[in-house]
Amino acid sequence: MSDINSEPMPPERLMVMMAHPDDVEFLLGGTVAKWAQAGTVVSYVLATRGDAGSHEPGMTRHKLGQLREAEQREAARVFGVQEVQFLGYHDGEVEPTLTLRRELVRHIRRFKPDAVATFDPTNLFVRDNYINHPDHRAMGQAVLDAVAPAAAMPLNFVDLIEEGLVPHRVKTVWLAVPTSPNTWIDITEVIELKLISLYKHHSQFDGNHERINKLLKEWAAEAGQHLGVTYAEGFKRLVLGPEEEV
Repeated sequence: MSDINSEPMPPERLMVMMAHPDDVEFLLGGTVAKWAQAGTVVSYVLATRGDAGSHEPGMTRHKLGQLREAEQREAARVFGVQEVQFLGYHDGEVEPTLTLRRELVRHIRRFKPDAVATFDPTNLFVRDNYINHPDHRAMGQAVLDAVAPAAAMPLNFVDLIEEGLVPHRVKTVWLAVPTSPNTWIDITEVIELKLISLYKHHSQFDGNHERINKLLKEWAAEAGQHLGVTYAEGFKRLVLGPEEEV
């Protein structure tokens, strides 16, 4: 059995299931960039279009949602990711309902990822100055409930089977911003690419690059200490099957 604290091989197929545009780039963009370069096929599923994330006078949810969806697609293309799905929930209103679980199971059975990445739903206080967004926690919980056991169970959501979406077992789950990380990915060679992708979200980061660069590199350097590298991203990695299959 391999040491879970060492860096695992990239998965063949990764589905990243997050709440808002820019969550992927901000929280695990280095890992996605590195794995995509290694040949991992990546798909994004986002609960919302980020349609509440603005303080600009006169901005509307419709206009902002369109803008942030376009920004997210541009950011994904930096990593070579072409598939970005939006579920259409309003920013700030995501809940871990059975309806959301069914939608996530649909995407898992369709794409058939061997790895799924999402939020750690148990992390309420990320740092001493930040309460984790309720959409993050809700999406993380919904994804975990979809992965295990629903996506793999033939008697869960049998209507999806009738549509040809047969059960699928995810092998590993990667929880971003976890309360207790156990796996770190070296992103030293791709951290600048992570930042390039992040700044495609112009509506969120224009004018703040220097401050955000400093903050993200400080966090990545802190994580890098666990591997003895310059920059890393940390995860809670859950292995849902025999280690030799992963």
